[in-house]
Amino acid sequence: MPLIAMTREMGSLGEQVAAAVSERLCKETVHQEFTDNLANKMRLRKSHVIRFLDGKASMWERLTTDKTSLSIYTADETFRLAENDHVGVIRGWGAAHLLRPVPHVIGVRVCAPIELRVKRMMERLNTADHDFVAHEIRVSDEAHGAIIRRHFGINWRDPEQYDIVLNTERLTVKECVDEIMDLLDDPEFQETRESMRIFSDFALVAHVRAALRQDSRTSKMQVSITGDNGVITLTGLVNPGEEPKHAVEVAAMVPGVKDVVKGLRMVPASALHHVEG
Repeated sequence: MPLIAMTREMGSLGEQVAAAVSERLCKETVHQEFTDNLANKMRLRKSHVIRFLDGKASMWERLTTDKTSLSIYTADETFRLAENDHVGVIRGWGAAHLLRPVPHVIGVRVCAPIELRVKRMMERLNTADHDFVAHEIRVSDEAHGAIIRRHFGINWRDPEQYDIVLNTERLTVKECVDEIMDLLDDPEFQETRESMRIFSDFALVAHVRAALRQDSRTSKMQVSITGDNGVITLTGLVNPGEEPKHAVEVAAMVPGVKDVVKGLRMVPASALHHVEG
């Protein structure tokens, strides 16, 4: 069955759409479920991770967050969720863009005009402070946009980044769900042996990259990783003091890896002397 990866704007009713789709599928919607693992790997408090990803982190939290590690571990945890047969919808935090290359993943964006979103959030928060709510929504939008630009190099509002864009100014939650359910029956989005191979290769690369980042022997290595039917290829230049065999050992221990092809080379000492000079 296809998997749905959804992004939504605050006040767009995307949360309700995701919940209703999951109910029809008799599967789960996941959003913040991986933050415990993510926080443990980052050695940060869960609240720190959530605030950073939601664009609400303090200046100190932003400065003390290793953004590269966060990107690597977020991808790792997202693919772990996608591998779970009980999950039908993954909502937020880049899932729609991270999983876009997988043919049986449907990328969905739920949106609405800013003034309608402000009105909805004012009602939800039981406040008459229009300016405060509008400010909070704009901060959320800007933070999400910055994260997506940094990790994927795209504008998250571009409609071509999704398979379907749903505007809840004109569509009810039920009508949005109906549109998504229609796509679930489209042959273009069905699981096939090839689509599962593509998914497995992307997932395995994400898991290997996270394992290398987490191991102290390989955490600083600049390694390119590709996967093909369970065979992982590691390429790149390794600095003095780093052992290519350690990268091979770490990658080989990741469940699902059938073999590791090493294409790592040591940085020549002469190159280092040249840079230092």
